[in-house]
Amino acid sequence: MGKKKWLLAGIFIALLLLACLAALILFAPAFSPTPTPIPSPISEAKAWYKVYFTAPGSEPIDKGLEEFIRSASSSVDMAIYQLDLPNVVSALVDAAQRGVKVRVVTDIDILDDEKEGASFRELKKRGIPVVGGNTSGIMHNKFVVVDGKAVWTGSWNFTVNDTTRYDNNALLIYSPELARNYSVTFNKMFEEKQFGPSRKPGGTTPRLVINGVPVENYFSPEDKVGEKITEKLKQANSSIYFMAFSFTDDRMGKVLREEAKAGVLIKGVFETVGSETKYSEFGPLSKAGIDVRQDGNPYLMHHKVFIIDEKIVITGSFNFSAGADESNDENVVIIEDPALAKAFMAEFQRVYSAAKR
Repeated sequence: MGKKKWLLAGIFIALLLLACLAALILFAPAFSPTPTPIPSPISEAKAWYKVYFTAPGSEPIDKGLEEFIRSASSSVDMAIYQLDLPNVVSALVDAAQRGVKVRVVTDIDILDDEKEGASFRELKKRGIPVVGGNTSGIMHNKFVVVDGKAVWTGSWNFTVNDTTRYDNNALLIYSPELARNYSVTFNKMFEEKQFGPSRKPGGTTPRLVINGVPVENYFSPEDKVGEKITEKLKQANSSIYFMAFSFTDDRMGKVLREEAKAGVLIKGVFETVGSETKYSEFGPLSKAGIDVRQDGNPYLMHHKVFIIDEKIVITGSFNFSAGADESNDENVVIIEDPALAKAFMAEFQRVYSAAKR
């Protein structure tokens, strides 16, 4: 009997150990330490925003927009300069077919062009209203408002080239207050046919606080965006980094030269096309000894970004030019958030490392 008792005791202990092991496996996720996050140049997101880049290896930017559109339950308002991505067109059509109110604004010349306007004509055939406008400049926005609660904006046109060949960025921001600004501006274009210099100012809230983060939001030409950006650059304390598809604004160029003389670190990358013209700020900045380079992308570097003191990001559809400031329909966000700046700094370093002196 003694041996039997020991045998039974051994079996009991073995079963107990197995039960404990099973419990550890079952509940391991709840007790496992959080793995150290790997820094990502692709996106550094918080609950209220997500950032996308078209850099190789990034989360697909077009899939992000498609999912955003498919999440709509009541409305999708899109203001876009160029559109030819089939999955985005399909997402818009599907949304309309399930009862979502879909409206689109684009540039009048794009809409009337046989090739460029094909996707917009397809939307119209499917019953989606499309309005083209701006005869003084271009309707150059790239934004989407879903359900009046969230906004997609950035430098990225919804095209194959912009997605697969060009350097671009986009921000998805969850904020009804910011969405309202974009809805107000969209309605001025879609409903009141106010484009470019004809659009009346007002109705938006330029300065917001989202989740404790200061955000500024401006629209061109009514908000004098170039002036706002110039004033922001003057406030730099330690550094200014930029990526510019087009940079011909003399005011901004002058401020960068002055800031460099004052000891602020300035680094920038220009899109090569147009950077050697007499209008570009590339020459004057280079002659002033500032570290500016021409991009290494064989296609286009399409960003319109300033990063100030590695904590403030300026981005949107707004090129740093008189056309963007005075004639085009544009938008810009200025966000003071070190985490967002970190993500854009990673993209800057990628573009800068491939650029040419």
